[in-house]
Amino acid sequence: MEYKEPIAELLSSLEQIVFKSESDTLVRTQKPASLTEFEQVRKSTGLKIDDFARAMGVSVSMVKEWESKRVRPSSTELKLMRLIQANPRLSKQLMD
Repeated sequence: MEYKEPIAELLSSLEQIVFKSESDTLVRTQKPASLTEFEQVRKSTGLKIDDFARAMGVSVSMVKEWESKRVRPSSTELKLMRLIQANPRLSKQLMD
């Protein structure tokens, strides 16, 4: 039997719930050349870098590393980013 990390499994389930209802209406916008993928995700949420870092459970320097492409987020962090992007109100709950 395969062991699955509980947090990763939870995020995966949440992602399926969020994107199942929005999969037909979700339109990805073309990112400006000056913004990295992760910077675009953060800015689309309307969160400042420190608030985004707190919602993600990482340091501001880690978010800067992602945005500069020096470090790639884990698959769990990527799923959480997509959930926050799809529902920015979720970030406020994660920060509490």
